[in-house]
Amino acid sequence: MHISPERIAQIEARRDEVQASMTRADLAPEEFVRLSKEYAEIEPVARAAHEVRRLRQELKALEYMAGGEDADADAAMRDMAQEEMRLIKGQLPEAERALALQLLPRDSADARPAMLEIRAGTGGDEAALFAGDLFRMYQRYADAQGWKVELISANAAEVGGFKEVVASVTGTGVFAKFKFESGVHRVQRVPVTESGGRIHTSAATVAVLPEPEEVDVQIADSDLKIDIYRASGAGGQHVNTTDSAVRITHLPSGIVVTQQDERSQHKNKAKAMQVLRARLYEAERERTQSEQAGARKAMVGSGDRSERIRTYNFPQGRVTDHRINLTLHRLPEILEGPGLAEVIDALVAQDEAARIAQLDGIG
Repeated sequence: MHISPERIAQIEARRDEVQASMTRADLAPEEFVRLSKEYAEIEPVARAAHEVRRLRQELKALEYMAGGEDADADAAMRDMAQEEMRLIKGQLPEAERALALQLLPRDSADARPAMLEIRAGTGGDEAALFAGDLFRMYQRYADAQGWKVELISANAAEVGGFKEVVASVTGTGVFAKFKFESGVHRVQRVPVTESGGRIHTSAATVAVLPEPEEVDVQIADSDLKIDIYRASGAGGQHVNTTDSAVRITHLPSGIVVTQQDERSQHKNKAKAMQVLRARLYEAERERTQSEQAGARKAMVGSGDRSERIRTYNFPQGRVTDHRINLTLHRLPEILEGPGLAEVIDALVAQDEAARIAQLDGIG
């Protein structure tokens, strides 16, 4: 994690260079916008670099004083220097880690809102109930973060819960935290319908996709096949009364999105397009990342939806995240939402540590 003095000087010099360029009288408006963006990106990095440089310089001066090389320093000053050295040696690793985090390549999708998709897997009715539990957990966690959850579509199960539910989550840094939730979530508990008290294992699949802006994903009308039909299934008194359900097929990719929750055909089409854009954006993002990273699998998992990532064991009251071997015996608190923060924060920290370890050319 050691960042060389040359690298620190380079960062600070570039910040000063950009700042000076922004004050030029002959600067074109578009160039000012470009430089402003670069300054906004480099300024926090330069600030972290300055702090590392300051602490290192102070440590060097204190070592000189404490080592008796300073003829003017008496015993009391040397003792004081030793004490300050201990403080700085405690602060320096954290400052260097903060700088290393600033130097990590940014995932451009981290700041985006997210499309949350939960589908009941193996386990029948119990899997649908568990999918409902997961959705409520994410809703409550999002509320605690100050995020907004908007239901896009829901296919409710007769016993409760969902066969499938899709929602849009908006707020600050949504995808950066929610992206680690993609994968298979497994539950072990005694179903309410089980008279023998036997523990059943069920599963639900979670997919979290970054939501693009319309300008990020260009979709030609000629690439779409749009079918309008009468809604069916559980959906209240308005189902089967109008031809408002929409099925959109993206011909080049074969992705199909259906939407029937709204009474309005226009609203159903808009929501279906929102889901389609998210899926196309994620497919392109995965392809690009795979090329750039050589399909490197991150320490916290690949994000593959077929990969089992977490187990919720009711008899033992525990939640285990298999990617980082984290077990917490606070299952009710986690399913209530606020407790999920500890799990997600641990995943974020592990991902940062893994990326720092693999950062090339930092020293």
